[in-house]
Amino acid sequence: MKKRWLIGTPIVVILGLILLFSSAYIVREGEYKAVLQFGEVQSIKENPGIHFKIPFIQSVTSLPKYQIIYDSSPSNILTLDKKPIIVDNYTVWRIEDPQKFLRTLQTVENAEGRIGDATYNAVRRKLSEIEYGKIISEETARGNLNDEITKEVASVLERDGYGIAITDVRIKRTDLPDDNKQSVFNRMISDRKAIAASYLSEGDEESRKITSNADRQATEIVAQAQADAKRIIAEGEQEAAQIYNEAYSKDPDFYNLYRTLQSYRTTLNGEPVIMLPIHSPYASILLGGE
Repeated sequence: MKKRWLIGTPIVVILGLILLFSSAYIVREGEYKAVLQFGEVQSIKENPGIHFKIPFIQSVTSLPKYQIIYDSSPSNILTLDKKPIIVDNYTVWRIEDPQKFLRTLQTVENAEGRIGDATYNAVRRKLSEIEYGKIISEETARGNLNDEITKEVASVLERDGYGIAITDVRIKRTDLPDDNKQSVFNRMISDRKAIAASYLSEGDEESRKITSNADRQATEIVAQAQADAKRIIAEGEQEAAQIYNEAYSKDPDFYNLYRTLQSYRTTLNGEPVIMLPIHSPYASILLGGE
């Protein structure tokens, strides 16, 4: 009996350990643990720690709790002006309701397949309403487009009850197929040159208007300045004549003397040789006469 007890005890311990490890499972940060029984979800654990299940009857599957980035394959789409373009986009999503997710999609791969289909349909429909030039040149339009696509994809997947939430859909790249690139680029260059020529023409016309207006204003200013100068000179000459007349009337002899001395300064400038009669009134002051 004792020998049988010694042999049976380790077996019981081993079986107990097997049952313990078979029933215990660990929930880590950033994941859901779903307990399944005969394919049906019995419970969802999301708090980190050790949990237990019925061994051999129940199984555990893991689902990501964090946000997932799904990078779609590039696809060909026609724009409003019938230009074929290659669109590359990505989707940020997460599992919001693990029970719905397991009941409808079951795996991340299946979920990404549905997300890819919904995103492609939304991107194709939106880009088919926009001309290619606006898609590649208007940053604000691109921003609004991403927001609209995100709302549409989120609405479709929420309606279908997959238990997933769409955080963001972003278009990474819109490009032309290689065989269409050069012709479209040449046409775009030609259009830009035509726009530039129009701007230059408008600029030249505006420049001529500004120059003509400035010349007219300059002519008017110069004419007004010349008229003011003539008026000021005439007023100055009139005032000078009046001063001379007033000075002459006060002391005619002194005025005659002053004018004679002024004429000497002008006449004798440069020491010229002047011949005057000895009795000339003009020479009397030079000779010391009265």
